[in-house]
Amino acid sequence: MSIKAIEIKKEQVTAVATRINDSAATVVVEYAGINVEDMKALRSELFAANVELEVIKNNISSRAFTEANLSEVSSEIVGATAIAFSKEDVTAAARILHNFSKTNPAIKLKAGSLEGAFASTEQVMELATLPNKEGMISMLLSVLEAPIRGLAQVTAQIAEQKED
Repeated sequence: MSIKAIEIKKEQVTAVATRINDSAATVVVEYAGINVEDMKALRSELFAANVELEVIKNNISSRAFTEANLSEVSSEIVGATAIAFSKEDVTAAARILHNFSKTNPAIKLKAGSLEGAFASTEQVMELATLPNKEGMISMLLSVLEAPIRGLAQVTAQIAEQKED
């Protein structure tokens, strides 16, 4: 291999490692056996959630995860793999890929990273079951609102009793 080719590959590894580090979450997914129409549908669903799915050579992906201090992910990069990069929503990539895998068994979630930390397959699957950011905020608000709502109901009941 020429020195120029080696330099190009080093630049590619560094570029992918930078994308991994800049992402809120990455998910490595196996896609062997998926047809073109399903892959287009998956990519458009991911794109709508601001997630990029990219097929990168395994050697480059593996070295990029190692360069990003996530060498544990490198062992999961075997066969036909792609990487989903989510810059904003930590759950988006895992959730969309998991839901898509229910109807298309060619998609298999592997490991990934969450804000710079290794995430095993089990952790990625747990992440996939969490609601998105808006859903979590809504749940938090309802939990915070419950005591106030209870107090208002008790106050209303006391007021009704005193009126009677």
